[in-house]
Amino acid sequence: MFFMNTETVSQKTERYLATLEERIDELIRSHEQLALENDSLHARQVALLAERDQLIAQNEQSRERIEAMVARLKGLEQST
Repeated sequence: MFFMNTETVSQKTERYLATLEERIDELIRSHEQLALENDSLHARQVALLAERDQLIAQNEQSRERIEAMVARLKGLEQST
């Protein structure tokens, strides 16, 4: 009878370890997936920041050109 209980404990331990191993494997897969997603999001962030900087520069150039045109128009208005 004692031998049977020992086997049962051993079987329960094996089942517990198998379940634990499955959970660990699942966590590893989740970690790998999240790491890939994080890398992708970081690359997207870098691209968006570069695009933002480009748009800010274009906006500044447009503002300068508009200010120059307004100044020229005012100059033409005053000369007439």
